[in-house]
Amino acid sequence: MPILSSPSLNTFRWSELSPQQRNSLLAAGLSWFFSGFDVMLYSALLPQLLPGLSMSKSVAGSLTTLLLIATGLGSLLFGILADRYGRKRMLIYSVLTFSAFTFLCGLAPNIIALATCRIAIGLGMGGEWTCGAALLAESWPSNRRARAMGIVQSGYAIGYALAVVVAGGLVPVIGWRGVFCLGLLPAFFTLWLRKNVAEPAIWSAQSKPTATTSVEKKVLWRAALPRLLALLSMNTFGLFAWWGLFSWMPAYLALPLSQGGRDFRALGTVTFVVLINLLGMVPGYLFFGSVADRIGRKKTVILYLLAAAVLVPFFAAARHPAWILIFGCITAFFGSGFFTGSGTLASELFPTRIRAVALGLSYNLARSFSALAPLLIGRLGENRGLAWAFLACGVAYALAGLSALLIPETSGLDLI
Repeated sequence: MPILSSPSLNTFRWSELSPQQRNSLLAAGLSWFFSGFDVMLYSALLPQLLPGLSMSKSVAGSLTTLLLIATGLGSLLFGILADRYGRKRMLIYSVLTFSAFTFLCGLAPNIIALATCRIAIGLGMGGEWTCGAALLAESWPSNRRARAMGIVQSGYAIGYALAVVVAGGLVPVIGWRGVFCLGLLPAFFTLWLRKNVAEPAIWSAQSKPTATTSVEKKVLWRAALPRLLALLSMNTFGLFAWWGLFSWMPAYLALPLSQGGRDFRALGTVTFVVLINLLGMVPGYLFFGSVADRIGRKKTVILYLLAAAVLVPFFAAARHPAWILIFGCITAFFGSGFFTGSGTLASELFPTRIRAVALGLSYNLARSFSALAPLLIGRLGENRGLAWAFLACGVAYALAGLSALLIPETSGLDLI
């Protein structure tokens, strides 16, 4: 069953988009933006959290590990509910979840309370990705879907950059607890979501309880399993590399040389991370969508992953600020940009009746499997320095690229 076929839609002229396309793009993009802001506040505040709560690098990494494990559980829970009750409704609930518990991080009296909040944030983050990606995919035609996904993915990088700016600028004024309290802002975004976003037509047409029997669903899952496993493998290695590298980047730049960092002043750290996000990640997401809509999703994702694998050692070896910035931006371009392909492939590989669950499992279960990355990189960083530890991320990107060879091409497919 094709959706919203728009062969004449050759550009992203806002006035030519249907209301559903515009609102689904805003809904998913702003959800990614707010999740990037809320989730990455923790990484941006690590230089203050480590002494503030007497945390070691290993403990700090383990809290991100718990968050990543929770994203897999959240994707499964919200995915099941989204396939049954709707993408929009569950997107609202998932945003409220990570927003409320980011706020509560600012009130956490100890590490255990902070860890509990991080787990809850992971549940909401997993649900937000699953529901937002399904909502977008089911509202856009195949020939523009990857570009739309690229715009949405770039929201996460912008949110991450804003988290670093806010943390760097406001910590001296309101402290790290006050900065965490700003995580409540996305809750107000759900008011717009509730009023302006509609469920995709393809989901509404297939959401009746009698539309799919349990036997039919088993057949769908059996057919989808090989594709799910291949995508899950690619995402697991890719996410291990991403979380291992980028969750530690703010601390890597800020920590003294004696602790394996680069000893930049606070302003230098903020500037570098913002530039890496805005000059690396955002163009990487957007460029991927344009290329993938022309030459194919599979070829583009393999290119991105192998390029990231080659570039990570250069970033880790760089010492001069200019080279760190150059290699950081290029690594972020490829090492983050492939997520546009992951989301696009996942939305096109699975049918509507199991899409949210399968999409969520392929990505957020991978996040759970990759959850050891921040912990392992933190531990390796304590023993050998973070620059040396980052080499493991390069190996993981290479393994992700090899896994992508097993994924079928989906370019030109209409959703069913």
